[in-house]
Amino acid sequence: MRTALTVTRIAHACQLIEIGNLRILTDPWFTQSATYYPGEPLHWTARALGPIDALVVSHEHYDHCDLDALVAAGFDLTTPLIGPGTVATIARGKGFRDIRAIEAWESTTVAGLTVTATPGAHGVHEVTFVIQAGDRTVFFGGDSLRVPEMDAIPQRFGPIDLAILPVNGLCIRPMNLAQVVMNAEDAAALTSVLRPTLAVPHHYAFHSGRLGDQMITKADQDPRHYADAVARIASDIDVRLVLPGVAVTVP
Repeated sequence: MRTALTVTRIAHACQLIEIGNLRILTDPWFTQSATYYPGEPLHWTARALGPIDALVVSHEHYDHCDLDALVAAGFDLTTPLIGPGTVATIARGKGFRDIRAIEAWESTTVAGLTVTATPGAHGVHEVTFVIQAGDRTVFFGGDSLRVPEMDAIPQRFGPIDLAILPVNGLCIRPMNLAQVVMNAEDAAALTSVLRPTLAVPHHYAFHSGRLGDQMITKADQDPRHYADAVARIASDIDVRLVLPGVAVTVP
């Protein structure tokens, strides 16, 4: 019998991945600010998370690294926190005590769980992750652009059970609409390379507020564009559009 694998989207890129009895929280975001709105209801508050075996953080942007919310909620600061060096520095300042700084192709293990940083690219330094336990393999794409080095992931890690990918193609208006997140077509192309059993899009409901959307960011908020793109180029791959709070079991 295969190891049980489920994923529950809390909101944005904050996911609860459960592999057997292991519970992994990704890119925590539980609050909002004047220019950062989740655009969808949070499934849980930070206080309602329950025990977490590992916290995986792709980069230091507030909407992916809301460590202040975890600290304020009484999160267990002995929980292993895994991320690039930039995140490790922030976590150390917040009082986290088991910090694993890893960069692309480096790994760390936690209680039967192996987390490997994989390449990424964004407006700041970012890594993506391959998360493995039992006979299960998950790719977590944070909010990275697609980079060619990602194409090596299947050769390095074997079959992917679950791929979680950003799809909103976020562009920064003051930077001449520089793209900093993969869009639906980019994510679909990567999906066709990874060939996961199940693909779940995230990082699309976010917005910057009424003025921010006009002056700071431009993004695609419709995940159906990703599902349509995958259907065109890799129709045999199952794509699931998931509301916050819905637990999805991966076959």
